[in-house]
Amino acid sequence: MSDASCLFCRIVAGEIPATLVAETPHAVAFRDIAPKAPVHILVIPRRHVTSLAVATDAGELGEILALAARVAEQEGVSDTGYRVVTNVGEDGGQSVGHLHFHVLGGRALGWPPG
Repeated sequence: MSDASCLFCRIVAGEIPATLVAETPHAVAFRDIAPKAPVHILVIPRRHVTSLAVATDAGELGEILALAARVAEQEGVSDTGYRVVTNVGEDGGQSVGHLHFHVLGGRALGWPPG
């Protein structure tokens, strides 16, 4: 199921170009167009899920997180460290209403994020 007005659904459908770096039957990983770190990959489910707050498929979530780990290894940040984060809702900083995980690395990432 997809949402024709959703930016990420349109990327999955191939209507909007993106630099894909990895994929599975249920998830896609692509480079963020406004990276916040040398490595900044978004990992999303292929089907439209608005956020982690409504994600109910544990298998799908596991596949997404496993893909995030694979992408970190593929991008060469597994040994030095990386961050995986998702934002939920407007107050949580979610800017696209489609579940997505940011894989960030390639430099020291401070805390709090920013």
